[in-house]
Amino acid sequence: MSHQKDTDYLSISARVRAMENRLLTRERMDRMIEARDTGEAMKVLTECGYPDSGSLESALAQVRAETVRDLEGAVPDRRLVEIFQLKYDYHNAKAILKAQAMGQDVHRLLLPGGRYDGEGLLEGWRREDMRGCSEAFQRAMAQAWTVLSESKDPQQADLVLDRACYSEMAQLAKEMGSPFLEGYVRLCVDVANLRTAVRVSRMGKEGDFLRQVLLSGGTVSEQAIASARGDALGEVFRSGPLAQAAEAGAKLAQPGGGALTAFERMCDDAVTAYLAAGRRIPFGEQAVVGYLYAREAELTAIRTIFAGRAAGLDGDTIRARLRETYV
Repeated sequence: MSHQKDTDYLSISARVRAMENRLLTRERMDRMIEARDTGEAMKVLTECGYPDSGSLESALAQVRAETVRDLEGAVPDRRLVEIFQLKYDYHNAKAILKAQAMGQDVHRLLLPGGRYDGEGLLEGWRREDMRGCSEAFQRAMAQAWTVLSESKDPQQADLVLDRACYSEMAQLAKEMGSPFLEGYVRLCVDVANLRTAVRVSRMGKEGDFLRQVLLSGGTVSEQAIASARGDALGEVFRSGPLAQAAEAGAKLAQPGGGALTAFERMCDDAVTAYLAAGRRIPFGEQAVVGYLYAREAELTAIRTIFAGRAAGLDGDTIRARLRETYV
């Protein structure tokens, strides 16, 4: 259990509040959407501190790396930052195992931003020397490889790694002794399970199949979700922050139920609302957690805008795909 106090975050909380001023606001996003060309859209990013590197992905990767490097050296407990790095480690684990199974090159699929360097992780796996990686991560990769080798089913291996990822997130949050952070992880699990339930129902599969793919650790039990019909998901999640998203998902939880765009946005907006509520707390881990999430959401929004522009989508269509902003 961590012995950190909220007052230990006084300095970094003040810095984060100042850093929030450079996050993409809705007004800045609108300027990017309506920009005459890509160069003009990129200028909005440079105003927010993004490098003028000429490559969008290079700029995003650099900002992500700088954010992690900056905060992990400033927070009293770096596990706070690690919780947001885990997904990159587990993405790289999935890529490495699938590439090995199929005899393909994996280098271009490895992402920066994790606790472990992607290339170093690949080399360690090949040498069967994963020293430096957490025991939970090592166990998960070994188990996933066994499942993949025996079943030849990449989805089964992915499920092993997904469960390990959320479990490790929950463990880090518990070790830090932060109810706010633990609530964030539980909400993330609920979001993942709600999305899975809707998709599985649209496939015409429920019951035992759904039980096999749900994650543990959310506020709503796997049993409650698996026992409900797809059109009853609104009832299962009615008392929590996902009530609105679940109602929307329930209406779509049938084969041919329509596009999931609005439902997916509502799920993400629920997480944003939970974290944004922490901004009312003047200092503490809440400020750092919210900022880390806001940065990740910002990178997603930027990709959405540029991809929409490249596809020739009109402004309203692009806006419909954007999530609520943190600031």
